[in-house]
Amino acid sequence: MASPSQDARGASAVRVPATFPTSALAGTLDRVGDRWSLLVVEALLDGPRRFGELSDAVTGIAPNILTDRLRRLERGGIVVTTPYSQRPRRVEYALTSDGRELAGALRLLADWGAKRSGEAEPLRHGLCGTALEARWYCPTCGLAVGDDETTALPFV
Repeated sequence: MASPSQDARGASAVRVPATFPTSALAGTLDRVGDRWSLLVVEALLDGPRRFGELSDAVTGIAPNILTDRLRRLERGGIVVTTPYSQRPRRVEYALTSDGRELAGALRLLADWGAKRSGEAEPLRHGLCGTALEARWYCPTCGLAVGDDETTALPFV
């Protein structure tokens, strides 16, 4: 018989407390995932895609990893599937409104990386070509907010 710290097969089971403290960032990363998940979201920003199209768009991802990330994103409410064939069952993947809201965060990450890599171009203003800067804005006060005026990331 398995001990309390082992499952039925005798493998060690890791127990995580039900009320494990987490930050807003940790909660977000649990929902969004890893590098591959973010690249899948980026590939879906242009609109719905089928599995093969996503596989082509996300260079280097193995099919089993793509399947896993799509399922994780669907469970997280970031991606929704729509069947286009019943036999065999085939679906296309699209971003939910929550998924589309990730575009701003992805742009910030891409811009941050571009500024530090020296290889990629930063985001530029389409009208004048100036490199863009991200700023926090308070809609209540109507003011730009500096880093020294913000509070720490909240705990969930």
